[in-house]
Order: sequence, then structure tokens, then C-alpha cells
Amino acid sequence: MSKKAIVLYSGGLDSTTCMAIARAEGFEPYAMSFQYGQRHSVELEKAREYAPRVGAVEHQVATIDLRKIGGSALTADIEVPKDREIEDDIPITYVPARNTIFLSFALGWAEVLESFDIYIGVNALDYSGYPDCRPEFVEAFENLANLATRAGVEGIGRYRIHTPLLHLTKADTIRKGLELGVDYALTHSCYDPVGDLACGRCDSCQLRLKGFAEVGVADPAAYVEGVR
Repeated sequence: MSKKAIVLYSGGLDSTTCMAIARAEGFEPYAMSFQYGQRHSVELEKAREYAPRVGAVEHQVATIDLRKIGGSALTADIEVPKDREIEDDIPITYVPARNTIFLSFALGWAEVLESFDIYIGVNALDYSGYPDCRPEFVEAFENLANLATRAGVEGIGRYRIHTPLLHLTKADTIRKGLELGVDYALTHSCYDPVGDLACGRCDSCQLRLKGFAEVGVADPAAYVEGVR
């Protein structure tokens, strides 16, 4: 019998790959997405549409208004950086405490579902310097989860934060997804889309395009004219 796992699902490449990995590891994926005031809300529209098609047993969308605190190009009127050299600094697209908030919601749903497994597509290699994508953060949150819940305190089970992409390059992630039959046409990764089209110039698009180029496979996502 399959076990339940919460999968943080944005509709992007990494989270969709995580969904496939959770299924391959014998879990029933319960997808959780967030309407948090992100300017690239097309990803959420894609997530709503595609969650059942990529294997979600159930899909919850939680609403949080992170625009009220701002501080990020994804939630405030700050220009999204384009065509920059990606380094390990913390860019303006970092959303303050986002993964901490998301994992907290996922933990609450996991406790209700009597699930002890949460998947998140964080990555410590091909990422834009976000502090909440590091192994230290994941380990700290996992410890917190087992201290902060009834199920953890009463010893009913031990929560585990699964990070199957943590030490993979973007190319390795794509290879893994393709092996598992992921249709990457059902994903969207852009921080600053033009309608439904990815810009091809933000950090997220650059990392995605680089990954597909290294695999030697065409990216099936739709980009603005002239980007490939």
C-alpha cells in the first residue's frame, strides 16, 4: 500500500521532478502550491491545470500575501534581474523566509494526513544563492518538525524532509525526470513571463536553458521570440 507524501509543487521543473521521484519511491503525492502574491502567477495557473496530470492524488493551493512584506523582485515592484552572471550571492529574487513558510504549511497538512514525508525541490548546486536551499536549512527544519508537532512529540512517527535534487545539477535533474517520464512541457519556470511565455533571461530561465543544453534535449517550454 502506498504511503502519503506532501510535495511542494510550484508547477516548475524541479517540483514536478520531485513529484515523479516521490511516486517512484512508492508514495502517493499530495501536492501543495501557494498563491503568495508572486508576480509570475502563471506558474500557479499551470500548477492548477497540470497537478492531476503529473500524478498528484490531491492538490491544495494555500493563499498567503507576501506582497505585504515585499523585499523581493518576485513580490514587490522591483525589477527582475536579467542576463546577469549567476553567482552565489543572494539576489533580489530571494523571497524572505519563503521555504520556511511553505514547509510550515506542508507540515501542518502532513500532520492532518498522518503523513511523515515532505518533498521539496531545493538545490544546493544550480541555484541562485538562496539561503533556504542549503542542506543546513533542511536539516534544521526537519529537527523543528519533530519538535513542533504532536505526532513528533508523542513519538507516533518521525518527519522527514526529502530533498532528492539537493546535490544534482539542473542537467542531472532533467535527466532524472526524463528517465521517470516527466513531460517538461507541463512545467513553467520563468520569474518574469510575458503572458504565458518565458522570458529566457531571468536566473531561473537561464539555469533551465543551460540544463537542457547540457542534456542535449530541446526545452519544450514556450519562450518569447528569439530565445533559445
